[in-house]
Amino acid sequence: MSSRDALPREDRARDDLPARDPHIPVLLQPLLAAVAPVRGLWLDGTLGAGGYTRGLLEAGADCVIGIDRDPLALQMAASWAAPHGDRVRLVEGTFSALDTLAGEPLDGVVLDLGVSSMQLDQAERGFSFMKDGPLDMRMSQSGTSGADLVNTAEETTLADILYHYGEERASRRIARAIVAARTLEPITTTARLAEIVAKCLPRPKPGQSHPATRSFQAIRIAVNTEFTELAEGLAAAERALKPGGLLAVVTFHSLEDRIVKRFLQLASGQEANANRYAPAKTDTNARFDLVTRRAVGPDDAELAANPRSRSAKLRVARRTAAPAMSLDPADIGVPQIVKKGRR
Repeated sequence: MSSRDALPREDRARDDLPARDPHIPVLLQPLLAAVAPVRGLWLDGTLGAGGYTRGLLEAGADCVIGIDRDPLALQMAASWAAPHGDRVRLVEGTFSALDTLAGEPLDGVVLDLGVSSMQLDQAERGFSFMKDGPLDMRMSQSGTSGADLVNTAEETTLADILYHYGEERASRRIARAIVAARTLEPITTTARLAEIVAKCLPRPKPGQSHPATRSFQAIRIAVNTEFTELAEGLAAAERALKPGGLLAVVTFHSLEDRIVKRFLQLASGQEANANRYAPAKTDTNARFDLVTRRAVGPDDAELAANPRSRSAKLRVARRTAAPAMSLDPADIGVPQIVKKGRR
């Protein structure tokens, strides 16, 4: 993961949108304003090209721990991080274990979700359907690949993934087409998968996303267990943050934002009453106080500079002194999908 220049929401896989400097992360200035003054030890759970880490250092952080599961991101970071000396600590891993990887209480955590332009632009990584490449999609460059998933998962599992992770209404039709195609020949490239999906859907009108957008998004999320990672990462941030510490999360996708919003609602005691006539709930054990009552989006200047940022949303909350609590991913809206192998 990285400083996300990811394609937003249902447009996330619109690789035809103009590229931008991958070193300038989305919503950096609103984020820094929301968490000011920046001081102490921070953790960037999605290091990537290092845009957020460098922004935090320039804003006054004493030290930033940069975590990424992509070995390439850490290799690239070595050169720019060196001049900062011990103010930057690079760690390979997933942000779901950020509390363990940090090893000490934190003053702030930044999570910038999704896939990066750095990953999209490399055809051999298999994230994009705009350039043909192997159907990989693995952020960590290890484990089950996109090709493994589409060639081995049962049709019902594929349909569930497409529907719940990509909000693809034609999920069953597409899953059926994938299974039919793989019986003739394994699906191993991004172009082949995009072709199969496109044949299942109407031709897009000018300005609309490529027909494979939602399907690629869903398969990528499944391959990288992104929603589970997110739920575990939010819980890990709750455990790691000092009282008064800040959690800032940038999402590009409606499903991601829904999970983050739900987590913060529950953790801050802001959950609405089921019965509007019942007394308002008060939670004296709230683990977070909301800094941003509503999600913050890009302003006109950022939208003009980076059309890919249009669905970006920032949410910020401050840790209280209340003890951390265990988290059931289902409680914050993480879709529960049982993956079954091909019969």
